[in-house]
Amino acid sequence: MEFMSAKEAANKWGISQRRVAVLCSENRITDAAMVGNMWIIPVSAKKPADARSKKYTTNDDKTIKPFLKWAGGKGQILKEIGKYYPFDSKAITKYAEPFVGGGAVLFDILNKYSLKEVYISDINIELINTYYIIRDKIDELINFLSGYQSEYIPLETEFRKKYYFEKREHFNYLKINGDETVNIEKASLMIFLNKTCFNGLFRVNRKGLFNVPMGTYKNPLICDEINLRLVSEKLKNVNIVCGDYKKSADFIDEHTFVYFDPPYRPLTETSNFTAYTENSFNDNEQIALAHFVSEMTYKGAKVLVSNSDPKNVNIFDNFFDDIYSSYKIKRIEAARMINCKSEERGKIKELLISNF
Repeated sequence: MEFMSAKEAANKWGISQRRVAVLCSENRITDAAMVGNMWIIPVSAKKPADARSKKYTTNDDKTIKPFLKWAGGKGQILKEIGKYYPFDSKAITKYAEPFVGGGAVLFDILNKYSLKEVYISDINIELINTYYIIRDKIDELINFLSGYQSEYIPLETEFRKKYYFEKREHFNYLKINGDETVNIEKASLMIFLNKTCFNGLFRVNRKGLFNVPMGTYKNPLICDEINLRLVSEKLKNVNIVCGDYKKSADFIDEHTFVYFDPPYRPLTETSNFTAYTENSFNDNEQIALAHFVSEMTYKGAKVLVSNSDPKNVNIFDNFFDDIYSSYKIKRIEAARMINCKSEERGKIKELLISNF
């Protein structure tokens, strides 16, 4: 079989050499092989369909999924949460999610309903920046991610570690020193780190620096281009805000379904994982949120809140039963998915609290 280089294939097909390398790393070119640090491609190979083209992405399946793995993500309990969706009522035409995180509930709703207005927010600056960039600068983001994927995937573990920690250091540098001109690169680095770090965690230290070590994924999909482009399309009419949940007050009214998914109250002192930002969310903050829920209830909004169930470790702990005493509280089973000790991952109870 006769072969050509990635550069020769790029010239032949009228695309960039980097794009050819991405197609090879995604196994979209039959019999392409890595020799040393370069790709070789059969001369007879056909140019793959471009995932960025309208023809490629226009299909019957427009289902989108979260673009990040997120600690506390609600993918596993979506079925339970979905039972509360009130959109069959013509009176509810708006949706607000003031602690959007990875957006599992948001994307589930966007997949199922066409709403008049949607509002999301979070205090995590880098997370919200990534939502903005996916919505408004998807082509530029894809270019960055494609490059990372083509560079990272062929590396041996030792060189992957070096590459990962260089990207992590650069991400932290941009967080502290960057301005709006680096927002696209920051978003691409956040996705890269999420796809390659340990357990897909986003954790920062008290200085706000991302400090998660590298994961051990053999072939992580760093550039999920089809899903990212579908997400971008779905976010076009979504109001994205960087700020705390109180900013949603002006949006929320009697036509709104609101889902609050705050940082969970830790079940034990050692499980206090409130490090999505350098700010904490303590019991006083939980109580303040409960008061805000009452204000939104008074406005006529339909509200759902999720949180941990302290009765998992202390059956006499009535913290949430007390602060939400006038609401309906349902206890559901959920798997504790992120724990450094595999033997401590298992089923626990979580709370779904509603005003309807």
